[in-house]
Amino acid sequence: MPDIAPDPLQELLARLRDARDAAAQDPFGDPVLLIALAISRRIDEGMLDLDGIAALVQRLSDLAATERATRLAAYVGLGHGTPDLPALAERLVRPDPEDSPIPFARYRALVETPRFAAVFTAHPTFSLPYETNQALARAASGEAFPEGLVHRPSAPTLAEEFRQAVAAIERGRDALDGLSAALLGAAKGIWGDRWTTLVPRPVLLASWVGYDTDGRTDIGWWDTLRLRLTMKRLQLERLHGQLAPLGDCAAALAARIGSALAAVEAQIAAVPERPEPALVERLAAEMVGRREAALTGTGPLLELFPVAIAAAPDDAARLALAVARGGLAAHGLSLAHTHVRLNAAQVHNAARQRLGFAAAPDDMAQRRTLLAQINGALAEVAPQPVDFGALLAEQASAARLMLICAQIVKHVDGSAPIRFLIAETETGYTLLAALWLARRFGVDHAVELSPLFETAEALDRGERVLEEALRSPHYRDYIRRHGRLCLQFGYSDSGRYIGQLAGSYLAERLKLRLVDLLRRHRLDGIEVVLFDTHGESVGRGGHPDGLADRLAYLSPPQARAALDRAGLRLREETAFQGGDGYLLFGTRALAEATIAGIAAHAFTPVGPVDDPVYQEADYVADFFATVRREMQALVADPGYAALLGAFGPGLLDPTGSRPAVRQSDGLGGPMRISHPSQLRAIPNNAILQQLGWMANSVHGLGIAATANPDAFNELREHSPRFRRALALAARAAACSDLGVLRAVVDTLDPGPWLDRAGFTRRPGRREALLGVAAAVDRLELDAPTRRLFRRLQADHLALRHAWPDLPAMPDRLVLLHALRLALIHRIWLLAVEMPDFSPRHGATRETLVLRILQLDVEPVLRLLEEIFPAAPGAVVDLDFHEPAPPREGLSYAREHAEIFRPMGRLFALLRGCGAAITHEVGAFG
Repeated sequence: MPDIAPDPLQELLARLRDARDAAAQDPFGDPVLLIALAISRRIDEGMLDLDGIAALVQRLSDLAATERATRLAAYVGLGHGTPDLPALAERLVRPDPEDSPIPFARYRALVETPRFAAVFTAHPTFSLPYETNQALARAASGEAFPEGLVHRPSAPTLAEEFRQAVAAIERGRDALDGLSAALLGAAKGIWGDRWTTLVPRPVLLASWVGYDTDGRTDIGWWDTLRLRLTMKRLQLERLHGQLAPLGDCAAALAARIGSALAAVEAQIAAVPERPEPALVERLAAEMVGRREAALTGTGPLLELFPVAIAAAPDDAARLALAVARGGLAAHGLSLAHTHVRLNAAQVHNAARQRLGFAAAPDDMAQRRTLLAQINGALAEVAPQPVDFGALLAEQASAARLMLICAQIVKHVDGSAPIRFLIAETETGYTLLAALWLARRFGVDHAVELSPLFETAEALDRGERVLEEALRSPHYRDYIRRHGRLCLQFGYSDSGRYIGQLAGSYLAERLKLRLVDLLRRHRLDGIEVVLFDTHGESVGRGGHPDGLADRLAYLSPPQARAALDRAGLRLREETAFQGGDGYLLFGTRALAEATIAGIAAHAFTPVGPVDDPVYQEADYVADFFATVRREMQALVADPGYAALLGAFGPGLLDPTGSRPAVRQSDGLGGPMRISHPSQLRAIPNNAILQQLGWMANSVHGLGIAATANPDAFNELREHSPRFRRALALAARAAACSDLGVLRAVVDTLDPGPWLDRAGFTRRPGRREALLGVAAAVDRLELDAPTRRLFRRLQADHLALRHAWPDLPAMPDRLVLLHALRLALIHRIWLLAVEMPDFSPRHGATRETLVLRILQLDVEPVLRLLEEIFPAAPGAVVDLDFHEPAPPREGLSYAREHAEIFRPMGRLFALLRGCGAAITHEVGAFG
C-alpha cells in the first residue's frame, strides 16, 4: 500500500498545538517563532516550495472565508429562517394579541415617521475583490463558498466604490419594499380601504459615496453632480419598473417618469469630466433647460398616485402602487438620501476668506469675540444668486460644496434635505460659520448641518460645542425651522486614542446630556438624529455578537429612554462602511434579514431601564477613565509608534483611495512613524489586527478591572450594557495573542538573528543572518518595542487574572501569523543578498535594504528592475558595424531568478496571509 503524503496544513496545526501546549508549561517558550522557523527550514530542505506555500495560503483563506460567511449568516439571523416581517407588522397593529388593535391614527404615525436610517459610506474597507465579496455573501445565504478565489483586493476607484454601493442600496430598497408591503398588508386586514392612504417610511437609506470630500482629492464637484444625477436616474428607473407592469391605472405616472428619465439622461451626458468653462456652459444649458422635464421634486408624481390607486383593478395593483409611493416619499428623487461631508478647517477657511476674521477658531482667548462676529454676520447675510459659473470661479472647498448643494436643490431634487456633515467639529463657531455659508448661498432651508464628534476631545467638549452654537438665536431658529438637530458620532479616532470601550462610554454620556441642553434652549419637541459612524470591526465600534446587539450597543436603552421622557423624537442612523459594510446587503436574503433586524429595533417600545451599570455610575466612570488613561499612555509610548510603523503599513493591500500613511519621507520610501496620528484610523486598526494584538479594544482593561475585581465581575454578570461593551473586548482578545506579538518584537531585535547565525550550519546562511541582524540593528526598534511589549503584557496578565475565561486566539489564526512571519524572514534574507550598486535616484543599497525590512517591497523591486535589468534589451539584435564584445554583462538574469522574482512572490504570499487574517477577524480595520 503506497504511503500517503501528510497534509502540510494538518501537520503544521498539530505541531503548533504541541508548541502552544509546551509553552503553557515553559515561560521562555516562543511557539509562534518556533513554527515560523520550522516553516523556513522546510523551505530550505525542499519540503515546501513557493507553490506549496501558495496552496497553503489559499486553503487557509478559503477556510477562513467559509467560517466568516457562517458568522455573517448568524449575525443577521439567517440561521433562524426567513425574517417574518408580516409578524412584526401584526405586532404593531395589535401589540397585545388578546386585545383590540391600536387606533389607525397611531398606526399611521408609527409607520409614516422615519425612525432609522442605514447610511452607506465609502470608507476604505473594500478588502476583497468584488467577485469574492459576492461569493462570501452568497455563502452566508446558503450556497457553498467556492475554492480557489482571489482574496487579495485591488484598490477601488471612485466608480467602483459607487457601483458596489448602488448594488447594496438597491437590495436594501427591495427589502424596504418588502417591509412596506408587510406594514400595508397588516393594515389592510384591520382598517379596510384606509390602508391605501398610508405612506410607510419607517426606515430610510442614505449614502455619501461620491459626496464625501473630507480627506479626498479625487472627487470634483462635477463628479458629485454626475453621481447625484445617476442616483436620480436609478430612482426613476426603479419607479418605472414598478409601475409599467400595472397597465392603464399607472399609465400617466409611467409616462411622466419616462419623460423625466429622458431629460435626466441628457443632463448626465452633459456633465463634464473636467471643469472647462465651455463644457460647464453646456452643462448649465441642459440643467436649466431641462429642469422642469427632469422634475425637481416629488410633488408632481405623488399627486398622481391617489388617482392611480383608485383606478387600480385589484388589491395587488393597489399594493404595488402604495409600496412604490412609499419608496418615493421616503427617498425623494434619489435611490438613497444624500450626505455630503467635509472638514471643519475647510469651513473655517471659507468663512475667513469672505468675512476677514483674524482670530483662529481654536484660540480660546478670542473665542467670545469670534462668536460675536459670526453672529453679527448671520444677522446681516443676504442670499446671493448661484449659477454653475460660480462653481468654476470658487476656490474654497467648503463654499464649493455648499454651491453644489444649492444647485442640486435647485435643479435635481428639492424635496429631500441634504445632510451636511462636518468632521472634526470642536467649536460652536464651526456650525455658525457653516450656517452663514448656507444662508449666503440660499440653501439653509435644504441642508441639515451636522457636527461630527469623533475625537476624545470632541466627545468631551461636545456639550460645550452645541452650547456655543445654541446660544445663537440664528442657530436656534435654524433648528426650529428644520424641526431636528442632527449629530454624528465617530468611533475610529476616539477608539484608537482612548480605547474603543472608553470612546463609546463618552458617546453615550454626550447623548444623555442632550436632554438638559435642549431643554435649556427651549427646543423641546424637536427630532434628534443620532448618526453613529462605526465600522464593522470591534476596533471601530462594530459589535461582534449580532445585529440586535450592534444596534443596542450604539443606541443604549438608557439614552433612548431619556430622550423619550423629554418628549424628543429620536431617529437613529448607523453606517455600513465600504465593502465590509455592504456585505450585510450582499444578497437579497442578507438585505431582508438586515432590514428586518433594523425594523425590529426601530419599533421596539422604549421602556424603563433597570441596569445596575447606571446605579454604579461612579465605578463605571472610574473604570472607563482608567481605560482611557492607560490607552493614552500607550499611544504616547514611542514603542507603540515604532511597532505600528516598523513594517505595519507594508502588511496592508490598498483598500481605498487614500494612502495608509499621511505623508512620505519625500524620497519615495515609507516614512518612519513617530506617532500613531501619522497613520489614518482604519489602517491603524488594520495593522493592529495584522500584528495580532488589537490594543485599542483590550488595552487598559486589565488595570481597570483589577482596581475593583468584585465590581467588575458583578457588572459583567448582571449588567446588559456593561456585558455588551465587554463583548467587544472578548472578540478582540480572540484575535490577539501575546505569543504572536512577542514573535513580531523578536523579529525586530537583532539578538535573535545573531542567535540563529551562531546556530546555523547551512552554507552561506550565517552571513545572510548576520546581514539581517546588522540591518535590523540600524532600525533601532528593539529597545522601544520590547518596553512596549512589557507594558502590553502586564496589562493583559492583569485582565486574564480578573477575567479567567477571556477567549484566546484559535490555532488556525496563530498559524497564519506564524506563516506570514516566516515569509517576512525569507524576504529579509533575500534583501541582504542584493548586489551593491552606485547610488541611483538618491537610493543606495543600504537604504533599499532598510525599505525592504519595512516591507516597502513593490516600489523597491521596480527600482531594482531599473538598476539591474533582467535582459540586455534591444542592443543584442543591433549591428554596430564593428566586432562586438560579449553581451552577457548587460544582463542580471541570475539576480532576478534567485533574488528579485522570489522576493516578489514571497511578498504576494505575505499579503495573501493578510487577506486570510482579515477573514478570520471578520472585517478590515
